[in-house]
Amino acid sequence: MPLSGRASMLAVGVSCQSSGTLRAMDERITDEAFEDWVFEAIDALPDTFRERLGSVAIVIADWPTPDQLAAAGAAGLYGLYQGVPRSRLSADQVAIPSTITIFRGQLEAHYRAPAALRDKVQHVVRHEIAHHFGISDERLHEINRY
Repeated sequence: MPLSGRASMLAVGVSCQSSGTLRAMDERITDEAFEDWVFEAIDALPDTFRERLGSVAIVIADWPTPDQLAAAGAAGLYGLYQGVPRSRLSADQVAIPSTITIFRGQLEAHYRAPAALRDKVQHVVRHEIAHHFGISDERLHEINRY
């Protein structure tokens, strides 16, 4: 199914922003395959969560910006949630949609085998979606889902 059809069906937008500066992998993963892995993670969510993703935008970028790293207090990131978690009162009234960014370059630099990369991409997508629903890193550790 075309990306736009899947995005509207899931009420989630996914875009891939590639600069062509990625480190070479043993087997280069196409943009379409990488996007499919993101959609597979979303498709595997229980209906009650998938239906509540609302207007969250999921963006695939090569690398985090210095501002994103500084905001997260991290030297590197695989993914980043920016927005108002659904667990907050009035989350539906926020004018700016939440964004989940998946950092392809960072992931490909650390997971060179396609199967390992696919697993990690899907893990990161689920992890960032958990933040969208108000689940902290500490809670993810507690339930062994970090």
